[in-house]
Amino acid sequence: MTQEKKNGKIIAIITMIFLFGMISFVTNLAAPMGIVLKNQFDVSNALGMLGNFGNFIAYAVMGIPSGILLQRVGYKKTALIAVAIGFIGVGIQFLSGHSSPEMAFAVYLIGAFVAGFSMCLLNTVVNPMLNKLGGEGNKGNQLIQVGGSFNSVMATITPMFVGILIAGSIEKATISQIFPVMYTAMAVFAFAFFVLLFVQIPEPNANAATEPIGKLMKGALKFRHFILGAIAIFVYVGIEVGVPGTLNLFLTDPVEKGGAGIASTISGFVVGTYWFLMLIGRLAGASLGAKISSKAMLTFTSALGLILVFLAIFSSTGTLVNLPVLQQSATGGLSFGFAEVPINAMYLVLVGLCTSIMWGGIFNLAVEGLGKYLAAASGLFMVLVCGGGILPVIQG
Repeated sequence: MTQEKKNGKIIAIITMIFLFGMISFVTNLAAPMGIVLKNQFDVSNALGMLGNFGNFIAYAVMGIPSGILLQRVGYKKTALIAVAIGFIGVGIQFLSGHSSPEMAFAVYLIGAFVAGFSMCLLNTVVNPMLNKLGGEGNKGNQLIQVGGSFNSVMATITPMFVGILIAGSIEKATISQIFPVMYTAMAVFAFAFFVLLFVQIPEPNANAATEPIGKLMKGALKFRHFILGAIAIFVYVGIEVGVPGTLNLFLTDPVEKGGAGIASTISGFVVGTYWFLMLIGRLAGASLGAKISSKAMLTFTSALGLILVFLAIFSSTGTLVNLPVLQQSATGGLSFGFAEVPINAMYLVLVGLCTSIMWGGIFNLAVEGLGKYLAAASGLFMVLVCGGGILPVIQG
């Protein structure tokens, strides 16, 4: 490989990792926004999770079209379209803060749905590209774990950012208080669009013979491991998103309603710890990815995750433990300290270590050896990401 090609590959990898982070930033805005919506409009937990539902159900609608788009126009143009749609989606959510009380909730849900289109398209581009740039196999999984690490950084920051913005009484929080997050998201989308315009992105299918997309999708479905991987991703994304979302609702709900009655700033940082542990797990996965197979990683983390979830379900909510969080002092300042939370919350936070490597491992195993069917398979794969919208609503 020439130095020029090597540099181009590095730039492409950095760009894909950056897009991976954007996916997380917008996606993880839905859970804390659900708390604001629940209280501002006095709706149930299930309705409060509808923003998250809209974000992920868009995958079911856009999954197959995203695979078709990727096959027809390539990775770069698909990424550009995704970023533009993301800007529009966040913009619509921003407008919900300026809408009448009767319309605000509906406008926000439309924005979350449109933003979900963007996340689906970006996922369709980023995952197969990182897997391909890494050479597939263990190396491909390792590169996806690196991208996932940046994804976790953004996931850690988002609920903390929102928690700081609505510090104080969560019952009085409104969408307009979240505007700084939306400004940030729109600025990042705009910046990413112009970066993508000038970056060379490899096109693995550029020289491939063109075949009807329907035939390619049928071809992908002939691979048993791909079908199992798609089912696994449906369940996995539902767990990954549902655990912190439900945890946030439980922590902020008043004690008389069965919650923990914890301030929004503290709950935001408790949930942020879940995503931080996902970051730690993905960094570990990235360092070990070339040595330990995806199958071995998934087997171990799935077993450990089951144990932690069972402990969270059957432990008493009256048992309290101290977790390090950012707290608001009596004078209104913010400082690190320890907060008492139910032990169930601690077990759910630790689940983040287990979910950390699952996305990369499942995707890596599911698309192994698909060859020319990769782009079509990626679109089909994204359809099942809608589990991230369906399972949390059922939990709520």
